[in-house]
Amino acid sequence: MTDRARWIGLVIFIAICLGAAALGAIATTPEIEGWYRTIEKPSWNPPDWIFGPVWTTLFILMGAAAWLVWRPAGFAAAAMPLTLFAVQLVLNIAWSWIFFGLHQPGLAFAEIVLLWLAIAATTATFFLSSQVAGWLMTPYLAWVSFAAVLNFAIWRMNS
Repeated sequence: MTDRARWIGLVIFIAICLGAAALGAIATTPEIEGWYRTIEKPSWNPPDWIFGPVWTTLFILMGAAAWLVWRPAGFAAAAMPLTLFAVQLVLNIAWSWIFFGLHQPGLAFAEIVLLWLAIAATTATFFLSSQVAGWLMTPYLAWVSFAAVLNFAIWRMNS
């Protein structure tokens, strides 16, 4: 594989991740000023403006991490970690649709637990392929850990 093809791969991985972000945003964005504004949230809930920059950064880091796992030998050699990566990406999109689209914080909490497990498994397999890739996934795991606690608090406050 040429160096150019490898760099194009980076762009594709980041584009896939930002595409996943856009699919989640379809469900999320209209509800920020609507349903989400009306529900009870804990005092430690971050301001709405913080979520966009944080998630954009995390999706770019995720794309770079997946690229680092793919780059040395392609999809065949990285089938397990990249499959786990795809699963967690689908679960990430699904959470937005369950929480914001369906207004179901309880179901979203159950789903985010699965998402967290998928991210943890992905991160562990990424560490086996590339230490840098594993470390690039850790902020995402940390943020989803926080998001799970926030999701749980919102669910309990509104049920």
